[in-house]
Amino acid sequence: MTETLIPALTDISGDYTIDISHSRLGFVARHAMVTKVRGAFDQWQGTAHIDTADPAASWVRLSIDAASISTGNGDRDGHLKSGDFFDVENHPTWTFVSTAVSRDGDDWEITGDLTIKGVSHSVTIEFEENGSAKDPFGNLRVGFEGDVVVNRKDWGLTWNAALETGGLLVSEKVKLEFDISAIKNG
Repeated sequence: MTETLIPALTDISGDYTIDISHSRLGFVARHAMVTKVRGAFDQWQGTAHIDTADPAASWVRLSIDAASISTGNGDRDGHLKSGDFFDVENHPTWTFVSTAVSRDGDDWEITGDLTIKGVSHSVTIEFEENGSAKDPFGNLRVGFEGDVVVNRKDWGLTWNAALETGGLLVSEKVKLEFDISAIKNG
């Protein structure tokens, strides 16, 4: 028995909802100058409008539950949620709202305001379009992967500890990673 595949679409224009169960919003930060700590947010949501004919008319909006951070270590997660870092009690939600979108083939550049702890800064994220497919449930899906390196101090995330051998415990540079699967609305 052969499977019938529906080819990827050339025009993915439309309104989309990010499928959180098949997406990842993560980060990587160097720890103690010798290794990387990886983590992700388990609770977030997002919507997007994609316009392939006029990419500048496209937009993206994300809302992230800062308390949903997961690094695989409960003590570390608790510290990140505390006032030393995210202060989730007073700042439970982070947001990203695009301000500009451009496209070059399968490469998209999305600039927007990232708000953490009430502080907003513009960031530009490079995305690669991974393709589109109709899933077995009849949903049109599109996939994108992207990342950007930010300085956490720009958002007031300044806690650190000096190492006895020199250097700092937590890197100021953090790589934000986006693996996105979005479903076309309607």
